[in-house]
Amino acid sequence: MPSDNATPGSVRPGGRTARVREAVLQAAGDLLAERGFAHLDLTEVAARAEVGKTTAYRRWRNSTGLVADLLVDMAEQSLPHADTGSLLGDLTANARLVAKTLTDPRQGRLFQAVIAAATCDETAAAALRRFYDIRLTEWSPCIDAAIARGEIPDGTDARAVLTAVSAPLYYRLLASGDPIDDEAASTAAAAAAQAAAAGIFTKDAKTPTAPEDS
Repeated sequence: MPSDNATPGSVRPGGRTARVREAVLQAAGDLLAERGFAHLDLTEVAARAEVGKTTAYRRWRNSTGLVADLLVDMAEQSLPHADTGSLLGDLTANARLVAKTLTDPRQGRLFQAVIAAATCDETAAAALRRFYDIRLTEWSPCIDAAIARGEIPDGTDARAVLTAVSAPLYYRLLASGDPIDDEAASTAAAAAAQAAAAGIFTKDAKTPTAPEDS
């Protein structure tokens, strides 16, 4: 039986406990998407999930515990990395997956809520970092394969390449409001692939210096 002192999301339950977790995380995700983190209430989540309030508080303790476990579940449920045979193909698949997630009516709002929570709560921030660590680790073999094929230099930082793919899409979601469409996804992937091929993301790459004024 999992310890009551375990960090939320650190123990994978089975049986009835797994069903309770699934129901609670579904309800938590729905409420996050509907109202945002500021209005996420564990008692209301428990009621919507038809789970005892005492059970919910014993397992998740508070709203940030729920967010942490929800992010673990989202990482576990996300699709595995692509293997298209080329770096551009793999990065395009990654960009399209990110774009699909961010434009989903529920998932997009959920990510906005989680990111907002992470800006003001260290537990939520740590959970968000763990989520992206899992996803970057999952997709890093695409970069290793591209190095092996000779498409990009040895020493290319896989995480830097993958971050360069998704960053423009998150910027559109959180800042500019520009469309997150297939053109945006393809452009982000192509830019990251070209930069990787040029050696921009090698760990010993030198930062370009700005030209001096004449």
